Amino acid sequence: MRNLARGALALALPLVLPATLCTVPAHGADGPGTGPPGARAGWRLVAAEPFNRHLDSGKVPWRPDGDGPSSPYNVDMYDNDGAYFDTVGGPAFRAQLAKMKTYRQSFTFGKRGWLTAELAARDTDGDGRPDAPPTLTSGKGVAHIDEPAHQAGVVIRSTRDLPAEYRVEMTLRGLDFGGQRNGLWDYPDGRINGYSPEGCKTNFPWASGGDFSRPECAWADVRTDSNGFYYMSIMDYRQVAPHNNVFVHGHRKVAMDGYNRYKYTGKGLLYCNPATGEYEPYPAGTGNGVNAIFMTDDRRYAAMPGTEYLMESECGFRKGGAIVSTVDLRPELLPREPYTFAIERRGGAYTMEMSGVFAHVGRATFRYTRAFVQDGEPIWHYNQRPDEYDGRFNADWTWQGPGGTLVDRDTWPAGSAYPDRFMIGDPHMNFYEGKAQVDDIRLYVPR
Repeated sequence: MRNLARGALALALPLVLPATLCTVPAHGADGPGTGPPGARAGWRLVAAEPFNRHLDSGKVPWRPDGDGPSSPYNVDMYDNDGAYFDTVGGPAFRAQLAKMKTYRQSFTFGKRGWLTAELAARDTDGDGRPDAPPTLTSGKGVAHIDEPAHQAGVVIRSTRDLPAEYRVEMTLRGLDFGGQRNGLWDYPDGRINGYSPEGCKTNFPWASGGDFSRPECAWADVRTDSNGFYYMSIMDYRQVAPHNNVFVHGHRKVAMDGYNRYKYTGKGLLYCNPATGEYEPYPAGTGNGVNAIFMTDDRRYAAMPGTEYLMESECGFRKGGAIVSTVDLRPELLPREPYTFAIERRGGAYTMEMSGVFAHVGRATFRYTRAFVQDGEPIWHYNQRPDEYDGRFNADWTWQGPGGTLVDRDTWPAGSAYPDRFMIGDPHMNFYEGKAQVDDIRLYVPR
């Protein structure tokens, strides 16, 4: 059941800043020696988490989540037990879903509990305990995300709604969620694009179509598809937590993430070379790209609820088509050369910013800004209040499959409102596996 209000505003467009490249340190957009740690010109720091205190998810009990209306994680028809999957999968979906149970951990941390950790894992052997559960710990001033199996998820999110205007940022100090290492997709330790070699690894039991009655190992192989990580994303609902990938793709406002496709040679992905301003084929990079995407109201996929992509880069602007990696990270430089990712909402616009040492250009900061509505293209569910939007981008989405016909009515009606909640980590319970180290999560408001 939908417990969100769906809706958007047609504002007079504010000034939209052009995409810019500037050579500044990865830490501190104001440059060294210009103020205390974390100082940002025009912003006031209101919350910060340096991970100096001990954090251990292992001390928190795992609790079963039965889905459905009584679950605190129940959001809409795209939930793990949602009507969308009954429609596209037919009765076979319920039979497959019954083979597993979901367990979750949730706990707040930071000053006044401003941050929340959400972890999820599956129990497939029926022993009442999650299989290969993920963990979130801290040590030596860094948070460690460890997800040993792709049938799980772990995210750090804001506990409360973000304010009307804000800047939120995170420092990345370690990354091992796929991509090439030393030019190789197949690692010397046997892992494949960051995935362990043991057993089959598929997107079971959630997909946008196909034969849902197949055995688990006959579903799409995630090892040879993709691995990835969300460096910073703004979501449009409150209880942000790991779900299936179909659900996640319909609830992002803006996102900076990695989508590391194993040995991909097709035309669906491109790299922007920021030094030349030219697009390059995906194999020209190392599979460690950052996609900086503003979501919009058009449907990207015919069979699932993913929103279309608006992509700004040093190579220009693209809507839809090939996914553009804005920059290519150099994970081998971590933690010595960390990266900082930030999202700002201010003056009727969202800005995505990334700083660090990137391929082709070295140390740099990239910023990309789009108005809530620009050139007739809205940022998906940008309105935090009903009075910010007049309903002009409302629509019905219709799905058909072995389970019949399902209509998702009023995907963005007048009178709706959507909170901003940030998310870092892996929210996909049927994709992605690895480790990451994050630090210095900070929240600012305008001075």
